[in-house]
Amino acid sequence: MILVVGATGLVGSEICRLLTEKGKDVRAMVRATSAPAKVQQLKDFGAETVVGDLKDQASLERACRGVDAVITTANTMHGRMEGDCFDAVDRQGQIDLIDAAKHAGTKKFVFVSAPAMKDGLPLMEAKDAVENHLKSAGMDYTVLKPSCFMEIWLSPMLGFDAANGSARVCGTGENKLNWISYRDVAGFAVESLENPDARNAVIELGGPEPLSPLEVVAKFESASGKKFQIEHVPEEALTQQFSGATDELQKSFAGLMLFSSGGHEVDMTPVLASFPIELTSVDDFAKRVVRGD
Repeated sequence: MILVVGATGLVGSEICRLLTEKGKDVRAMVRATSAPAKVQQLKDFGAETVVGDLKDQASLERACRGVDAVITTANTMHGRMEGDCFDAVDRQGQIDLIDAAKHAGTKKFVFVSAPAMKDGLPLMEAKDAVENHLKSAGMDYTVLKPSCFMEIWLSPMLGFDAANGSARVCGTGENKLNWISYRDVAGFAVESLENPDARNAVIELGGPEPLSPLEVVAKFESASGKKFQIEHVPEEALTQQFSGATDELQKSFAGLMLFSSGGHEVDMTPVLASFPIELTSVDDFAKRVVRGD
C-alpha cells in the first residue's frame, strides 16, 4: 500500500493516477473539507481515501497503518484552511508524518520539496527542517527538488496570460530556468519508489532545457501568432516586498518571485540516465495551452 499525502493537489492527484494505472494499491489522504469532486476523482482512479490532516497526529498514524511507502506533496502555499501555517503544516506536520510512517514500519518515504532559495524564506525554512528530519529517520528516502512548474508559473495566476497575450516578468527576464511540468514531477515521484538510484538521494529536477522568461514568451508568441505585452517587475521592488512583508505567505511569495528572477539551471543529463522520464518541453506546453488542451 502506498500513501499519498497532498492527494487532491496538482502533483498529488497525478501521482495517484499514475500509481493506480500501474495497478498499485493507493491510499489517498484527503481533508474533511476537501472538494468532493477532487475526492471522487481519486476514487475513480481506484484509490482508497482516508481522512487526515497534517495538524492531527492521530489521523496520520491511522493513515500510515499497513503502508509500505509514503509520497508527500502537501504544502500550504495554496488553498490554506483555518489554522494552516508553514510551521504547523509544512514543518511540524510533515515531521509528524515522517514519525508516523516510521512507527508504522514504512520502508520508503518520498518528499517533494523545492530547490534552495533566498535565506529567510519561511516556506524553505520549513522544508529544510523536514529534509533534515527525514535524512535522520532511518527510512529509505528520496527528496525531490523540482524547479518552477510551468503549469503554475506560466499561467494567469502569476500574470502569464497566453489567451490575452500578456506576461508579467520578474527582473530583467534574461536569467534562465529549467521549467518543469507537474506531470513529470509526478512521474519522478512514482519512479523513485523502486529505482535504486533514488535510494537515500536528494534529486534536483528541471525541464529539458534552460530558458529565460523572455525566451518563453517568444515560444508562446510563435505558437499563438500573437505579440505579447510584457510587464516587468523590477527586482528592487521584489526585494523591498520581501524585506517589508510581515505575513509569512507574502514573504514567501516575494521570495519565490526573487528566485525566478535570478534563474535556476538544472543539468538533467545524469538524472535522465537513471530515470526513464520523457520531459515535457516549453514548446509542447505552449502548443497545448494555445490549443486549449
